[in-house]
Amino acid sequence: MTVTEPDTPVTTAGKTAEDTAPVGSARTERISALVQQHGALAVLLIVSVVASFTFDSFATGDNVTNMATSSAFLAIVALGMTFVIITGGIDLSVGSLFALGGVLAAWGSRHGTLVALLLPLVVCGAIGVVNGLLVARSRLAPFIVTLAAMLGARGLMLALTDEGAETYLVAKGSLLAELGQGTTLGLGNPVWITLALFVAGAVVLRRTRFGQHVYAVGGNEDAAALMGAPVARTKILVYTLSGVLAGLAGALNAAWLASGVTILGNGMELEAISAVVIGGTLLTGGLGYVSGSLVGVLLLKVIQNVINQIGSLDSSYQQVVSGAFLALVVIAQTWLGRRRQLM
Repeated sequence: MTVTEPDTPVTTAGKTAEDTAPVGSARTERISALVQQHGALAVLLIVSVVASFTFDSFATGDNVTNMATSSAFLAIVALGMTFVIITGGIDLSVGSLFALGGVLAAWGSRHGTLVALLLPLVVCGAIGVVNGLLVARSRLAPFIVTLAAMLGARGLMLALTDEGAETYLVAKGSLLAELGQGTTLGLGNPVWITLALFVAGAVVLRRTRFGQHVYAVGGNEDAAALMGAPVARTKILVYTLSGVLAGLAGALNAAWLASGVTILGNGMELEAISAVVIGGTLLTGGLGYVSGSLVGVLLLKVIQNVINQIGSLDSSYQQVVSGAFLALVVIAQTWLGRRRQLM
């Protein structure tokens, strides 16, 4: 009786190529996922360590505290943007809503802290609802809808301030001023509020049905609808959340500066989008991380601080470096996505 050898090639470990291929593919996929999720964190750590040894004032307590506080407002905006982008959308109105929220908070502070906080949340949240309704129900392009909202919110802010000629102030010693300027355990109150919001955002995104719907809608809207996910409601909620958080960030910034500055928020939507994408969230939707968005914000602020430490470079170089980082991240995401499709 003759025994024929199998046609399948055998590796040196005694396993067939078919046995080892899935293992290699799974390992490559895990590595790709780690790079996408934690790549920005690795870059942040490397840049921070190098800057600490290069500049004496970089790692000082005052500098770190200032960076953390200034990052808090952009981080809150980026948190809302994360939910929107995961669904496959975009929100260009957040910069104007940030400025509008600051003006409304400063104006409302004359009537008490509660009004100062609720007014920007309600108004900016209402604009977010309109954005969501137009995107979800009317099926209009998010880019066009939120671009119109950006112009409308900026116009409303200018109307409230007489074309920017009037600046509303937050009274010193008020509860609102303390909320923005006070410190707890050495960190500014806006930092603690931001951290609490990110913890809540991570729990909502990862541990709730709404979070599952956000990922499902961004991954494949038609498939999500077939599975019974409330596609329209999910879109409306994420745009509402983005508007509310932009208004809150503006209110906290007004409390920090003790005034509703009208010139703020220009280009903030692009910074928020950059931070979210750098943090590992796909612009095409379906994949994203709240923690990654926070890391993306910190990386942008650290780069800006390093450029300020150099002294011979102006702030425009920060935009150049941020743009380069964004381009590299998008290229890397595209490459990793293609690798996964081939596996």
